[in-house]
Amino acid sequence: MKKLTLFILTVLSASYTFAQMIIKKLPYPNTKKVDTVNTYFGTEVPDPYRWLEDDQAADTKQWVKDENKVTYDYLGQIPFRDSIKKRLETLWNYEKYSAPFKEGKYTYFYKNDGLQAQSVLWRQVGDGTPEVFLDPNKFSVDGTTSLQGIDFTKDGSLAAYQISEAGSDWRKVIVIKTDDKAQVGDTLRDLKFTGIAWKGNEGFYYSTYDKPKKGSQLSGMTQYHKLFYHQMGSPQTQDKLIFGGEQTPRRYIGAYVTEDQRFLVISAANSTTGNELYIQDLSKPGSEIVNVVNNFDNDHSVIDNVGSKLYILTNLYQPNHKIVTVDASDPKPIHWKDLIPATKNVLTVSTGGGKIFAEYLKDAASLVLQYAMNGKLERTIELPAIGTAAGFGTKKEEKETYYTFTNYVYPPTIFKYDIATGQSTVFKKSGVQFDPTQYGSKQVFYRSKDGTKIPMIITYKKGLVMNGKNPTLLYAYGGFNISLTPAFSTSNIILLEHGGIYAVPNLRGGGEYGETWHRAGTKLHKQNVFDDFIAAAEYLEKNKYTSKDYLAISGGSNGGLLVGAVMTQRPDLCKVAFPAVGVMDMLRYNKFTAGAGWAYDYGTAEDNKEMFEYLYKYSPYHALKPGNYPATMVTTADHDDRVVPAHSFKFGARLQEYQKGTAPVLIRIETKAGHGAGQSTEQIISGQTDKWAFMFQNMGLDWK
Repeated sequence: MKKLTLFILTVLSASYTFAQMIIKKLPYPNTKKVDTVNTYFGTEVPDPYRWLEDDQAADTKQWVKDENKVTYDYLGQIPFRDSIKKRLETLWNYEKYSAPFKEGKYTYFYKNDGLQAQSVLWRQVGDGTPEVFLDPNKFSVDGTTSLQGIDFTKDGSLAAYQISEAGSDWRKVIVIKTDDKAQVGDTLRDLKFTGIAWKGNEGFYYSTYDKPKKGSQLSGMTQYHKLFYHQMGSPQTQDKLIFGGEQTPRRYIGAYVTEDQRFLVISAANSTTGNELYIQDLSKPGSEIVNVVNNFDNDHSVIDNVGSKLYILTNLYQPNHKIVTVDASDPKPIHWKDLIPATKNVLTVSTGGGKIFAEYLKDAASLVLQYAMNGKLERTIELPAIGTAAGFGTKKEEKETYYTFTNYVYPPTIFKYDIATGQSTVFKKSGVQFDPTQYGSKQVFYRSKDGTKIPMIITYKKGLVMNGKNPTLLYAYGGFNISLTPAFSTSNIILLEHGGIYAVPNLRGGGEYGETWHRAGTKLHKQNVFDDFIAAAEYLEKNKYTSKDYLAISGGSNGGLLVGAVMTQRPDLCKVAFPAVGVMDMLRYNKFTAGAGWAYDYGTAEDNKEMFEYLYKYSPYHALKPGNYPATMVTTADHDDRVVPAHSFKFGARLQEYQKGTAPVLIRIETKAGHGAGQSTEQIISGQTDKWAFMFQNMGLDWK
């Protein structure tokens, strides 16, 4: 027994020795500083790492190489990193399916055999033998070109699919005949933030921006979205501008055609929240585009129509949304009639089989009700547990539909739903190696700094002793009206099976409790989001789930901003921090191409002196000062054209400069990748491997 104890102590000692040795000798690049200064309302703000904003410059590219060398040299010395990767590869290696959907005579579904770089789109006729329809793994040698959406004509004879190269938001669109997969016409290029809305078989609508000059990201203030119509058989240069551009400047424009092909519906917005609504009657040649709602402060969408009767989902006057009807001949809000009134729970909607599926969020979990088109409640759909149900949408003539259910311990399962009887049957179970009976989730409510009650779901292995020493990952988002609902993660098995805890609070700024909840975390109320997150960490520590020596905080995009702000305000809160693809420079985010539309949530430094001072105070890049910060691995990607990598570059460089403690500060820069969508399986597994290895190593824990 003494020999065994001595062996264990030796292993743990070696782990600690490695951590201490590598930290003291990390050879961070000697990042140059420049004398750039910005002036806002008489206040001078130094910006010494401004040069890193040009990600195409030779010195920036060299800096990326130097930083990645430091990062991967460090990660490569973690003794259990390879074991974690092998375990993840084993866990990932099972067949994965999407819910099927019908187009024309075919039923389509996505499938990944296990470790394929990208999922493959299959199809079959009835119960016939499935065949491969589109295989994105053949789009590129390294698997970094991905399929990012496909839209079919009403008869299913043509399909337009979008591809993304190296994770970029800029897309190519290719049109093919579905019978023989022969390409029709030329490839459309440089489309961004768009769907494809077919008008019969003769053409389709799409949205895009004027693409900036190569390497330029500083054109955000002149970027207006444009809606075009592409006539099949004509070149892209002849596509007709339908809406947007200089005449009606909008940041975001989306369009879709109703299932009966009668109406073109246009959504136009200047931010990521709130939109104008327009319709055009395509059954009347030359008809005008009619404004339904010219209010940017609320969300509206046409969810269906029966002849000229429009069904509209809106949060005008009701922050949690309701469904109204109106005749298209005079669709202004004054004529709206309530069909399904608002409740205390947030409403989203799907339609199919001549029914309305009202999908409510009740404390961040799904509650689904089925209604007739006249607004009569038919049933509450029985779900297998508390969690997230997604799907239900299908065509009007269908008798059945599909939905996927999941939660933190319930691997995604596809159910077939009989619309007439309300019966759900399992269609596809997940093949992941995970025993849900050994784990559990519970929802708690805690108080934030101002007394607001915040929900949080905590997941861990049953029987776990709450002694304050459990490695814990606290993940959140808190912005843009986005709701975090329970979802299974294969990667999290690594944490859970090793006595870890996964905690997800639903912070203000999200959409879990409607627009009021969202606005409580925007602009001059953004600090509420950070306070909610800090209070979540304090709750976990107070109740002995973990302690600051075993706590990691994580978030991506707006969640990366969250982590950056919290670790600068409370560097003592946690042991490890993972700010991913974050918005870190709050004074200049709107100068970049994608950032110009985020002002509704953030405000800008140019708005007024009060807004500037508020942003300047919490902006992660600017809030850094010399001190002791947690072990931090900043992550970004070289092709991220949504939250450009400059944010992470500048934050990482300054954090390395100001770190006075012994904890490492790394920046991991993925190549041939973007904001997250379209990553290959190998990229995903590698990223998750490095996250867990870094976390366990810096908590001084061994991984077996």
